[in-house]
This record gives sequence, C-alpha cells and structure tokens, in this order.
Amino acid sequence: MRRLLIIFLALECEGKTALAFFLLAERDPVTDYREEDYRRIVDPSTSTRLLPGTGIEIVHDVKLPEPPEHVLFDFDGTLSLIREGWPDVMVPMMVEVLQATGTDEPPQQLHAMAHAFVMELNGKQTMYQMIRLAEEVSRRGGDPQEPSVYKDEYHRRLMLRIRSRREELRSGRVSPETRLVPGSVALLTALRETGARLYLASGTDEQYVHEEVALLGLDSFCAGRVYGAVEDYRSFSKAVVIERILETHAVRGARLLGFGDGYVEIQNVKAVGGTAVGVASDEQGRSGVPDPWKRERLMGVGADVVVPDFRDFAAILSYFWKVD
Repeated sequence: MRRLLIIFLALECEGKTALAFFLLAERDPVTDYREEDYRRIVDPSTSTRLLPGTGIEIVHDVKLPEPPEHVLFDFDGTLSLIREGWPDVMVPMMVEVLQATGTDEPPQQLHAMAHAFVMELNGKQTMYQMIRLAEEVSRRGGDPQEPSVYKDEYHRRLMLRIRSRREELRSGRVSPETRLVPGSVALLTALRETGARLYLASGTDEQYVHEEVALLGLDSFCAGRVYGAVEDYRSFSKAVVIERILETHAVRGARLLGFGDGYVEIQNVKAVGGTAVGVASDEQGRSGVPDPWKRERLMGVGADVVVPDFRDFAAILSYFWKVD
C-alpha cells in the first residue's frame, strides 16, 4: 500500500493568509518503473538493405547534415563479452525463488516464464528484473524479499561464473580482444580520431562497469564518461545520461550517435532525435552473423542501422561521417 504525503503551504492573497494542503502519493518501489518497457514501433516486415560487401543493414537511410559530435555506447553485449551467458545464471536463480513459494508449476514452466520476462526487460537496469521477480513471488502467495536482496544474490552467482574470465584478463593470460565484440577497439580508435566524444552507459552496477572497462583496456576512450547503475536505481537511467550529455555540451540530439544491443538505449537515443545503431551481437560464437532475436527486437524499436559487430568499422564511419 502506498503512503500519502501531506504538504501544507501558507498562501497570501490580498493581505490575508490561507493554509492549503496537498496530498501526494509516494512512489511505489515495486510498480513505478522509471525506464519504459519495450514498445514495438516498426513493422518487422520493413524492407532493409545491406551496404555492399558488409554486414551493415540499413533499416532507415540516414543523411546527417553534420557528423556526430557525441557517441554513446552500451557496454555488456555491445562492447564487452565478459558477462556472456548471464541469463544462464539469472533464470535458474529465479526458478529456485519461485519454487520456494510452494507453487505446483513444473520447473520447465517456471523457467520459460522467467526467461521470457528476463529477456523482455533486457536493457534495463538489473533491478527491474528483480522487481519483476518479487512481483511473481507475490502472485504465487509468497512473501518476497526486497528486490535488492535478489540482485545481490544474482551478482554473487554471476561473479562466481565470470571470476576466471576477469582473472585471465587481469593477469594478461588472455587478450582483451577475446572478450570484446569483434572490431570494438578499432571502432573506438577510429571514432576518437574523428574528434567525437565517447560515452559509455550500462545497466550493470557502476562499480563493476568501471572494473570491467579497465580490464578490457577501454578506459582511455571514455575516461570520466562511464556511467552505470547506482544503489538508488531511480536516480540513474540511460535517458538521464543522454540528457546530461546534451545539456552539458549544449548540442542538439541530431549530433548524437548511439550503439547498443538493448532496446532501452535505442529508444532513448531516438527520443532526442539522435541516430541509433542496433548491435545484434552473437555473444557466444562471435560469428559475425547477427543474432536473429536481437536483430528483430532492435529493428522493432526504431534502430536506424543494425550491425552484427564492428568488423566493418571503416564502412560504419564512412556512412555516418559523410557530409552532404
């Protein structure tokens, strides 16, 4: 149940003072989602074309009067592959939590249901998936933990899974290239040489984002411009980062280019008039073939261009930095 906040104001009019009060409903941490849910706005049958000799798929032809000044990247799945396979940690944990409610639903059914909403919310901060888990526990008559408790347990399990990946990078036993979407460093280097300012915004907790950006050797590209989720999840969103970029530098949204494999950053970039590149990365195989689920989802939310990775980075730059 929501609490009501009573605000009293003393108002003066024509020499007389009157007391007025207002009732405000306090935000509910379980149901007041700050970031928007997925909304398909483009027909999946929309015709597209490939740039000759590349895997770059043009969904909407982009003709920029001026080249981009600011370039925003998502992190996990867009650049970093350190957390590849994270649903295989999150979903089984959720099934365990839901089974503990005493539900008679078979594990396979719970797994399918949890996997569906986990992927539906993919791109938002992790907290939103845990909020949904708490709601599902309540629907089954259970007494849910705080979403932050579920998130902490998920992170504990995930860190166990990826500990060796992080250690291999930290020790230098493996090259960062093995844990990056192919072509990432080449693209970032080329973008920096254009004079564009690079930013990174992730739904992963900021502490881990900074650590993993450094492990991958990407910190020099966006020093001081790396943003991640914070404890008060309502105070952070990728939309807030974009607003800050535009306000701080007094630039129009049309000078913003965004790259991401999740729908949130695509929606946010398009909402301010920017250009959005959907990254339909094959995280496990690094095959250069677009992931069909990501591709369809990113096109549906309005991506202008879809790429499987950044092997064709030179063609990406030629396309967006060509001024008519």
